[in-house]
Formats: sequence, C-alpha cells, structure tokens
Amino acid sequence: MRKTALLLVLFLSIPIIMQAKKQTVTLRILETSDVHGCFFPWDFINKRPMKGTLARLSTYLNNVRSENPDGVILLENGDILQGQPINYYYNYISPEKTNIAAQCINYLKYDAQNWGNHDTETGHPCYDKWGKEILAPVLGANVIDRKTGKPYLKPYTIIERKGIKVAVIGMITPAVPNWLAENLWSGLSFEDMVASSRKWVETVRKEEKPDIIIGLFHAGLSGGISANGYDEDASERVAKEVPGFDAILFGHDHRVYNNKIVNCENKEVLLCNPASNAQNVVDVTITITKSGKKIISKTIDGKIVDIRNMDVDNKFMAHFTKDIEDVKEWADRKIGTTDTTITTRDSFFGSSAFTDLVHNLQLSITGADISLTAPLTFNATLAKGDITVADMFNLYKFENQLYTMKLSGEEIRKHLEMSYDLWVNTMKSPDDHIMLLDNASGNDNQRSGFKNMTFNFDSAAGIIYTVDVTKPNGSKVNIISMADGSPFDEKKIYKVAVNSYRGNGGGELLTLGAGIPKEKLDERIIARTEHDQRWYLMKEIERLGYISPKANNNWKFIPEEWAKPAIERDRKIIFGE
Repeated sequence: MRKTALLLVLFLSIPIIMQAKKQTVTLRILETSDVHGCFFPWDFINKRPMKGTLARLSTYLNNVRSENPDGVILLENGDILQGQPINYYYNYISPEKTNIAAQCINYLKYDAQNWGNHDTETGHPCYDKWGKEILAPVLGANVIDRKTGKPYLKPYTIIERKGIKVAVIGMITPAVPNWLAENLWSGLSFEDMVASSRKWVETVRKEEKPDIIIGLFHAGLSGGISANGYDEDASERVAKEVPGFDAILFGHDHRVYNNKIVNCENKEVLLCNPASNAQNVVDVTITITKSGKKIISKTIDGKIVDIRNMDVDNKFMAHFTKDIEDVKEWADRKIGTTDTTITTRDSFFGSSAFTDLVHNLQLSITGADISLTAPLTFNATLAKGDITVADMFNLYKFENQLYTMKLSGEEIRKHLEMSYDLWVNTMKSPDDHIMLLDNASGNDNQRSGFKNMTFNFDSAAGIIYTVDVTKPNGSKVNIISMADGSPFDEKKIYKVAVNSYRGNGGGELLTLGAGIPKEKLDERIIARTEHDQRWYLMKEIERLGYISPKANNNWKFIPEEWAKPAIERDRKIIFGE
C-alpha cells in the first residue's frame, strides 16, 4: 500500500514538475531602415526642423527597453550612409573622424547592422572604415568576396535574450551591379536572395539551433529589376519559398508594410517595412513558451510605430552637439548666388529651369553634345539669393559620378521614349490625365503619386524635340534637331553626359530602352569623373559665382491645346497647386 501511495504521489506530481519547467518569454524586436542620414531633428539641406529621426527613435527605444529589460533587440537595415549633408561631411570632408553613422549605431546600441545599396555607393574606403567602427556585427550573407568565395560580411548573428536564441540573417538586394560602377564594389559579387537564403537557413538551423530566425533584408517586397537570374526585390519570394523564417524585416523600397503571408509549408511569416527617413520604426512582439528546450507555442506580431512627432531624447542630442555644430558651419558656407527661385515641380511638365540648370552644368563640365538627367528629388526648391553647400543637396540628391558615353542618335531617342512612357499617359481625349498617375503611391517617397519612380524621368538638353501625348508608347518622341539648329542624325554617334546610375544601367533606360546589352555599357563610357557629380556642380557654381537659371525651352508636350489644360489639372492633383 505504501509503495502504491508513493507511486500515486509521484504520478500526480509530474504535471507540477512539467509546469515548473515551462517558461513564457516576450521579446521585442525593433527595426529601422533607409534612415538616409536622418539622425537629428534638423534638416541640414533645407535649414529647418525635421520630424522623426534617430533622436526620436531614442525616446521610443528607451521606453521599450524600460518596459522589457533585457528583452529588446534593435536592428538597422541599411542605407544609412547617404542622404543628408552630415553623411557627406563624415564620408568625404572629414573621413578621419569616426563616421557619424557608426557613432549613432553605437550610441543606441544596435545589435546588428545590415548593408544597403546606398551604403555600397560610398565606396570601399568609406564603408570598410565604417564597418570597422561599428560595435555591432555588419551583415550581408549574399555579399561574396570573389577571392575566397565566402561572404565579405558576416552572414548572420546570434542574439540571446532571456534564454531565447534569435538568429538574424542579413542580405542586400543583388541588383547593386546594375546601378553602381564596379570600382565601388570591386572584388565583390551579390548572390540571388532566394538561393542564398536556402543555404544560410539550413546552416543556421544545423549549427546554431535557434528558437527564432529573422531575415534582415535590404530589398523591397517584390518587383524592381529582374535580370541575370535574380530579383531586385525578393523579400516576399523568400518568405514564401524558403521555410524557416519567422519574420522578415525589410526595406529599400521606402514603403510602409506590415502583413503576414503563408509560406510553402503552410506556416505564417511576418513581413514588416518601416519605410524611410526614420519616421517610423518596426516593433515586433514575440511571445514564446518553452518546456526545457522545446517550444510549446510561439506568436509573432508586428506593428509600424509613427515616431514623427515623438519627443526628442535630449541626452542623445547633447551627446552629438559638437558634431551638429561642425556640420552646420560647413553646410551653410556660401558658394554662389542665384537671381531666381527654381523647383523640381516644374520638371515634370516641360523644360524647366531646375532640371536645365543640371543639364547645362553637365554639358559644360563634360563638353558633351547631349545631356540626359531626371529630377532626382520629387519636390525640391533652390531659392533666390545665396547658394550654400547645403543647397547643392537639393540640386543633386545622390553621390553619382558623371559619365560621358557614346550613344547613337537612335539609342538616344529610344532612351527618351522609355523615359516618357514611364512618366506620361497616352491621352485618348482632352479630359484625360497627361501624367501617368497611381492613387496607391501617394505616400510612397519614391513615386509620390506617379505610377513609376520619378528619378527615372529623363529629359534631354542639346537637342530640340517634342513629346506627343496622343501617341502610343514608343512613338511619343520626335527629335527635330540639335540645339543649334543643325540636323540630328539617328545613325550618328554622339557624346552624351549621364550620371553613373544611368550609365551603369540604372532604371534600365539604356538597356531595355535604348537596347544596349548591360555587359556592353562599360565600353560605351568615354570618361568618368573622379569625384561625385555634386562636387563638380558645386565647383562650377563657385567658378561662375552668379547664376541666372532659365528653362532651355528645347522640348514640350504636344498637342498644346490638350497638354496645357491637362498639365494644370494634374499639377493640382500632384502638388495641390
């Protein structure tokens, strides 16, 4: 009887013992992406306060860390090295100092830093130094060192919080070679994200046995360039096709996203994107119940938190006071004067003083026959009066080089045909839209109400032409002559000034549009600048001292009786004017 009673007691105690081994843990994972230099609540370009920024993220982060001590993971997803003058200052003007992007990452105690395409654009001397200055691991599983065949960066990192093992696998869009000159990424190659994800999920599962696997991808949800066996934006494809990920935190396409999809094993995968400029932060809550090493239950939910109007962390600001003052002094230096206010708003509706200023400077700097360029910022203004260093970041947003290329007249026309087809509707009646609009893209920082990316809306200088908005795609552009009235010949080879993004195949205007094979673009380049294009534009304005920008009026939309009223209507829709 005693033996039976003892066995009964032991049997009844098993659930209590088992229950004692159970542990429920809640983790929070925060992600920023495409910060683009928005560290402090001051817009160095436009000399005014800025919403969002890492200074407000710091406030939110402090609150979350206090709510969940030792249970927070902070991830940064790339494109942090370019965007504001403060980036340029630390990248190129005072590179001997610890990069401000590394300083911010270290101050906020990020747990991992992923690599972005605009980080790559700064070149080896800048991003290699920055990577060494960051205390957290810099990730990039599909960035391959061609000498060794192994990842150039750390493929993944393991982060442990409250007994939970989290693996973070970092990747970048493999489309980098389509946009950037090879000298910027020399010695590297970029693997397809789906194939690379399969390999590294298998490796991580086998070698690390994590409780959670997170993808940290600097690549958009879907779409973009599809060429040479890879997709530019493959985050959704990886989530669907590669089992093992619990969540994929992505970026690159600057679009807010928070959704769950079902993968090929019928399991849910969370996908989140905070968009850009540190105006939002992804906040993922993971609740795990374990019994010993076995996971009994796991829930993962994400939200996008708007931090645009949150309180600024004054301690964060105090820490960086000297850095901010130094950059303001440099950025506010006068380099010239302009007698008129110009804006990129005009660039979408015809020949404009803003875009033509860039065109004319490109022609002057290179000695080319023809210039091609787009409004790189959707709604930028260069105000009448003094021009400062900071104003140059409105005039020219990116650190592209300036190329001179050999293109035939036919290739130039086809390039422009594709550009205007991305930009302009085919009007069937006088009441139609003249612009190719998309209501869903109004809050998209790269399309802003247009169907396609505005930085691919190339116009030309050096030629006189019309764009007939009643004609079908591929037949809108009619090149009448060179700017001096001499004949334009489709069989003749011309010297053409373009930025390096375009010259390397960016936007596919030279490849899909002009019909030049991607691998043949390099041999078309006659000359390329040593410094970035903004540097030369600034030097040219300094040399001139005084500028009076005016539209070249070398092209227009026709028929004008349809185009002019349609422009007024669409301008009001896009800009509220």
